[in-house]
Amino acid sequence: MTREDRCSAWLGMKLEEVRPGYARVSMTVTGNMVNGHDLCHGGMIFTLADTAFAYACNSHNQRAVAAGCSIEFLAPAHLDDVLTAEGVEVAHVGRSGVYDMTVKNQNGHLVAVFRGKAATIKGKLVEEQA
Repeated sequence: MTREDRCSAWLGMKLEEVRPGYARVSMTVTGNMVNGHDLCHGGMIFTLADTAFAYACNSHNQRAVAAGCSIEFLAPAHLDDVLTAEGVEVAHVGRSGVYDMTVKNQNGHLVAVFRGKAATIKGKLVEEQA
C-alpha cells in the first residue's frame, strides 16, 4: 500500500507506526501547503488524517476503503510545523469500521479531529504464503 501511495509520498508523509487498528503518520508543512492566510491549507490536514485512517482501517490485512469521513479544524497549523495524525479503531462490526484520528503539531497541540467510516472490500493487501 505504501509503495503505491504516490500522493502521500509527494506530500512527504512518513508512516511512523502501524499495527492492527492503529496508525501514525507525520508530515512537515511546506511552502506549497499554505493558503492565502499563510496557514496550512485545511485540505492538507485532511489528507494527512485520511492517510492515517487508510493505514489504520487496512491494518487487518483486509482491503478497506472510506465510506465517509468528517473533520473538525480546531487550531491553525503553520509553515514548518510537523503534524502527526494518530488513528485508532473505535469499532469493527461486519464489513464496517469506525476510526478516530487526532492531528497534533510538534508541540502536542491539537490541530484537528477526524472520524472515518470504512467498508471492507474483496482482497488482502498481503497474500499469505502456504
